[in-house]
Amino acid sequence: MNSLVSYLVGVIIAQTIVVYFTIIFANRLISNKKLIKGIDFFAVFFLLLLAYLFYAHSNITVEEHNYLEEYVRYSPLLIGVVLCTLNFLQIPFWVAWNLYLMNANHISLVSKLKFHYLLGTIVGTFWGMFVVILVFDSLSGNTIPFSKYIMPVFIPLFFVILAFWQAFKVYKKYIK
Repeated sequence: MNSLVSYLVGVIIAQTIVVYFTIIFANRLISNKKLIKGIDFFAVFFLLLLAYLFYAHSNITVEEHNYLEEYVRYSPLLIGVVLCTLNFLQIPFWVAWNLYLMNANHISLVSKLKFHYLLGTIVGTFWGMFVVILVFDSLSGNTIPFSKYIMPVFIPLFFVILAFWQAFKVYKKYIK
């Protein structure tokens, strides 16, 4: 449990910097309506791409590629910072998420409010990741038949559902 919390603190350190700068970037983008429209349409294809990538790489087992062996000699905090920093997919995610929230007038990022949003995002990300990791660990450890469906079925299905939801929203916003 200590290693998990330490790893997640490392992730949150890197995540805080990414979220802060994507807030600033998204705040500048919000005035460019053409670009926002392009991003809305691109989000559908991006989510479908993520679904495909999870599905396509789901047949690789841990036994074939033991990725963890290389990292166990480092501190979980350092591993969290480095791996989160190398995760470039989080940049388009956070920009799109922040743009969505600003477009829908769910958040206001004037003056100190952006720091309240940043704190809420970071706390929510920490606890969300913590719970998901514990649930998946519990499911994969206790129900072997279920665990073989997480990567090839459930995660891609999640992204497909998100893509359809985004497509529906794009349809309502631009086409209808």
